[in-house]
Amino acid sequence: QVQLVESGGGVVQAGVSLRLACAGASGRTLKHNAMGWFRQAPGKEREFVAAISWDGFTLYADSVKGRFAISRDNAENTVYLHMHSLIPEDTAVYYCAASTYSNARGDPHHYAYWGQGTQVTVSS
Repeated sequence: QVQLVESGGGVVQAGVSLRLACAGASGRTLKHNAMGWFRQAPGKEREFVAAISWDGFTLYADSVKGRFAISRDNAENTVYLHMHSLIPEDTAVYYCAASTYSNARGDPHHYAYWGQGTQVTVSS
């Protein structure tokens, strides 16, 4: 089994930075899983944000390119989402997910395991 725990969300002013973390809590390594971040704003569908393959290849949604960066630390069994230049449109619950595949994908159907989410609120 895979259990994921997100952390790092909060309420911030537009223009600042946050770092979200997604830790594998079950003891099972995520080393061979592609990992992704998704977000869901109130009244909207869950959307892809970023993904990283097992070997570090990254994929980003157009809305966050140049502002967000995904990384992973396999020794800590943790995936990060570095968010910069935050804007109010980034406000959402951010979910970490582990894929059953090794390559990064933006399709949520490729992700079998999901965390509970962490709230990010960006004030204008």
